[in-house]
Amino acid sequence: MPEHSAEPRPAKFAHFVLRSPRWEESIRWWRTVLLAEVRHQNDFLCFLTYDDEHHRLAIVKVPEGDNRRSTAGLEHVAFTYANLDDLLATYTRLKAHGITPHAPVHHGMTLSLYYADPDANQVELQIDVLDPGAAEAFMNSEVFAANPIGVPWDPDEMVAQRAAGRSVEELVEYVPA
Repeated sequence: MPEHSAEPRPAKFAHFVLRSPRWEESIRWWRTVLLAEVRHQNDFLCFLTYDDEHHRLAIVKVPEGDNRRSTAGLEHVAFTYANLDDLLATYTRLKAHGITPHAPVHHGMTLSLYYADPDANQVELQIDVLDPGAAEAFMNSEVFAANPIGVPWDPDEMVAQRAAGRSVEELVEYVPA
C-alpha cells in the first residue's frame, strides 16, 4: 500500500455535541474513532479534540433512560479524510479495535464508511472522489437520479486490492448497481 499517515486524522470540522446516558463508554468510543484527546472533563461534560482546536466534540452526561429525542434530529456527522489510503488505514485501525462500519457506501461523489457510536449516533468517514464541479454534475445526472443513495462496497476487499497495487482511480470508480 502506498505511504500514508500512520494515524490519519480528519482534515477539519468545527464541533458537535452529543447527549449520552452511556457517557464513559461514549467518551472511549469517540476517542478511539477520532484519535481524540480530552481537553476538559468534569462530572457531566467532556470536551474532546483531535487537533489544536479547543474542542471538536462535547459529550454531555444525561441520566439513564433520558430520551428527549423525537423523530426529528441529527442523522449523522461526517469527516473527510485527505485520501483513500488514510481512509483505509483508519478503517483497518478501527476494525482492530472491534469498531466496524454498518454501511460502506459509494455515493458517486464520496466513498463513505458509516459507523454508530454506543448511543447509535452515526458518523460518516469519507473521501471525496470527485472535485466540486464534477460532484455537482454527477448529482444532476440520470445515474444519480436513478440511485441517489449509492452502492455498497467491501472495505476489506478494497484494502486487499490497494495493498496488491491497484490504483486509487480504479478503486474509487463509481459503478452503478
